[in-house]
Amino acid sequence: MNGETPGSKILRYTRNTMSETLLVISASAVLLVTMAFLVIRLGMLSTLVRELLSQQTRVMEEKHRDMLKDLHEGLAKQGDRLSEALGKTSEQLRSTVETRLDQISGHVTERLDEGFKQTNETFTSVMTRLATIDEAQKKIDSLTTNMVSLQELLGDKRSRGAFGEVQLEALVRNILPVSAYAMQYTLGNGHRADCVLRLPPPTGMVAVDSKFPLENFHRMFDQHADDASRVAAQKQFKADVKRHVDDIAGKYILPPETCEGAVMFVPAEAVFAEIHAYHADIVDYAMQKQVWIVSPTTLMAVLNTARAVLKDIETREQVHVIKHELARLGKDFVRFDERMKKLADHIRQANQDVEEVHVSSRKISQRFARIDAVELDIRQAGSEAVPDSPATDTQGMP
Repeated sequence: MNGETPGSKILRYTRNTMSETLLVISASAVLLVTMAFLVIRLGMLSTLVRELLSQQTRVMEEKHRDMLKDLHEGLAKQGDRLSEALGKTSEQLRSTVETRLDQISGHVTERLDEGFKQTNETFTSVMTRLATIDEAQKKIDSLTTNMVSLQELLGDKRSRGAFGEVQLEALVRNILPVSAYAMQYTLGNGHRADCVLRLPPPTGMVAVDSKFPLENFHRMFDQHADDASRVAAQKQFKADVKRHVDDIAGKYILPPETCEGAVMFVPAEAVFAEIHAYHADIVDYAMQKQVWIVSPTTLMAVLNTARAVLKDIETREQVHVIKHELARLGKDFVRFDERMKKLADHIRQANQDVEEVHVSSRKISQRFARIDAVELDIRQAGSEAVPDSPATDTQGMP
């Protein structure tokens, strides 16, 4: 080593230096090749990443569109179901209201028909009884016209009594209902009255007895008799009438079974007119004894009054029934009004709910529209931002 020349040293140094230089150059070349390969690889990876991101974005957009489509279809179906349910509910409510109205109308019509039917029956009954009264009046007029024949017929007391009872029964039967009188009624004291009238309180039961003082009445107007005989017949006639009054007062006034008076029926209008026209003392005496003297005409007035009283009581009872039914009908109308108000409230509430559902549906549709618009903006922004990322990554690599 020590024997080397300076030239050999320089040469060896030069060789070593060149070897090191070549090694450095080789390493640099290898490094440059490696860096070039890495740059190419990074470009390929960036392209692959962009393609993957693009595919993923398309898949997400398709899924999102499918989700939006399904959601729109679900909302549309739900709206259809709600509309259908509301339509069915409204139809059921309308059907129920119409059914209830028909029922109430049927009840009202039925009750009104019953009331009209009863009124028509009552009017028909009144007309029938008036016709019967007219016929009885015609018969009475006929009997009055044929007074001469009647006097010949009633010459016997029994015949007169039978005639008076028959006439009395005909008058009472033609005017009063069966429940308001009784013929040949035996009182509690054992005496039998020709007829009793069952009148409402406070009158009660009234006895009617037929009396026909005809013999002395005829003597009073006998043209062949002298004045003394006619005066005597007049006194005897008054005595007969008073005796009949006493007889009726003693037998047929029996409180509290009967009222405090009785009726003396005189079948002849002429006898009745004679008593009231020329014998006021007999009328006063009968009034003191609580005996009312009546003729066929005045008895008809009394019976018509009694019938009016009975009809008034029946009418009051019917009015009570009608008031009761009207009260029930009023309660039904009150309940109907309350239910109609509730139904109207339900219908208004249903309409309000439908409006609210429509408002919510519009809001949801508008919100989905805004979401669609926002996603479009996001996709647009994403499509512009994605290509910049590889460059940024490329720049950041060193």
